[in-house]
Amino acid sequence: MKCPNCEGNDDRVVDSRPSDDGTTIRRRRECLLCGSRFTTYEKVENIPLMVIKKDGSRQPFDRQKLLIGIMKSCEKRPVTTQQIEELIDQVERVAGNALKREISTSEIGELVLKQLRRIDEVAYIRFASVYRAFGDIRSFFKEISSLLQNDAGEGGPDPGSEEILDQVWEEPQA
Repeated sequence: MKCPNCEGNDDRVVDSRPSDDGTTIRRRRECLLCGSRFTTYEKVENIPLMVIKKDGSRQPFDRQKLLIGIMKSCEKRPVTTQQIEELIDQVERVAGNALKREISTSEIGELVLKQLRRIDEVAYIRFASVYRAFGDIRSFFKEISSLLQNDAGEGGPDPGSEEILDQVWEEPQA
């Protein structure tokens, strides 16, 4: 640390203690060149997580925005507020662990979908329909078929349920 008196770079820490709120470390230093004493403060650098949007623009991560989107997809579903909060916490943890401190909207969407699929399949489909911008009923069908195939492999829904969907989806005969 550069001495404010003589601008020397050689000092020693005389005293070090945390602040009352525990967010800062106060250090009392002594310059070994001129003997001057000075105080420095050390705190964690909080670099905001940035979201890279589809158009390439960047904006700070907004937990509230994500919460609103997930709550809409979970409306009238047996998903608790705590489950939603934990889902968002997990997204923030994964995103925050990235060294680059930037995450794309597509990465956020995939993280949310992965968790929603585990929590509630209807909420998953609702979120996917907006996130993946389903343009027609076929998009819904493909996503539901994908869910059914994965669930059947995990002891999920009755394997015959996919056949029923196939029958419903058949093109009308002329």
